[in-house]
Amino acid sequence: MGALRREIDPTMDSSVAKRMQGRIEALKVLIVDDDHYMRKVVRTMLATFGVKNVCEACDGVSGLDAICKYSPDVVIVDWEMPMINGAQFVRMVRSPGEFPVPDVPIIMLTGHGDRWRVVEAARIGAHEYLLKPVSTKALHDRILAILCRPRPTVKLDGYYGPLPRKLVVLGDDAPAIAPPVAPAAPAPPAAPGKPAARPAARPPERAKFGLRKGVVLVN
Repeated sequence: MGALRREIDPTMDSSVAKRMQGRIEALKVLIVDDDHYMRKVVRTMLATFGVKNVCEACDGVSGLDAICKYSPDVVIVDWEMPMINGAQFVRMVRSPGEFPVPDVPIIMLTGHGDRWRVVEAARIGAHEYLLKPVSTKALHDRILAILCRPRPTVKLDGYYGPLPRKLVVLGDDAPAIAPPVAPAAPAPPAAPGKPAARPAARPPERAKFGLRKGVVLVN
């Protein structure tokens, strides 16, 4: 099966990290995870690079309430949780008109590296996807990416979330990055006594915002 290719942001250099340190220290981060130990690990990682204002929620329901109560700058959410799992949580947050804070940046932090989960996280509007066990550097880099390269929120064809970085095709034989739609090739001249050939078919247009089968948005 063709591998899912993903755009990886360049590693933040130390000068950028230093310039952003004040903003890092001022961040309010919400951790939503039913595993108390994992919440403690993530909190410790955040403290390592200066984040002191950290809220915790032990399930998706309390996580939704915590967003409304604390207005965090970043939410870190687990996938597997009781009552409301991480995917359902993101969908509920990304519901403008129904949820009061639909644009909050969300990092999905999970022990599941399945390809379909990575794809689903992008389709429902998560900013980043990190796999447990995560390193402090990886978490720091993802938060820096959210701060240094904020992406506008877009709403189109049922998708609501950050403007995706890349359009990816998942078919086994399809190119990893969707190419631009080429114009139809002109029909060759007809041979004497034969009907004119039909022009070559125009390649199908790629789905907008990854909502058709086989095309996804990578955030």
